[in-house]
Amino acid sequence: MELISIVEIIGTIAFAMSGALTAIEKDLDYYGIGIFAITTSVGGGIVRDLLIDRPLPASLEIPLYALISLLSAGFVILFYTHINKLAKKLQFFDAIGLGAFTAIGAEVAVRLGFQQWYVVVTLAVLTGTGGGLIRDVFAREIPYIFRKEVYAMASILGAILYIIVFRLAGSQMALYSCFLATTLIRLYCMEKDVHLLKVGKVTLE
Repeated sequence: MELISIVEIIGTIAFAMSGALTAIEKDLDYYGIGIFAITTSVGGGIVRDLLIDRPLPASLEIPLYALISLLSAGFVILFYTHINKLAKKLQFFDAIGLGAFTAIGAEVAVRLGFQQWYVVVTLAVLTGTGGGLIRDVFAREIPYIFRKEVYAMASILGAILYIIVFRLAGSQMALYSCFLATTLIRLYCMEKDVHLLKVGKVTLE
């Protein structure tokens, strides 16, 4: 199994666990927990595949990822008390998942002949962040990627690097460069508590 496939599975598990934890915090039933887990892990890829008019989204064509998501949700249900204490470690795997899915989204775009930089970036970021965005909408929260965290921005920078490396050294090198860059940017910003600037609100008296 290639490295990117391994980290894609790790990312799927992390995203699914993140969705399951959100569902439990919202006091949903087992069905809701499962739906949140699947949505968070494969939602971005489904949105991407619908945009590029793929006959059948990859996550439906290969149900392995939905199965992994459900198993991850079951694991969270069984060991919720212990897992909830490991939120920071889950964020580490989430960063790996972000890197993996961003790289895969960029690769899918190029493989299908979409080499315009804005198309590659859009499909990469949708794949990397779309599931979390849908999860937050379901949970009636402002999506995580729209807040101060350097999350979507890490995905954007990784996708731009993919384009540069692809033109210089080919797709495989671009894939791993994008994965590493996105993951490391996200981890660095988490470790150093780096955030995007927000506009200060003005209070009228």
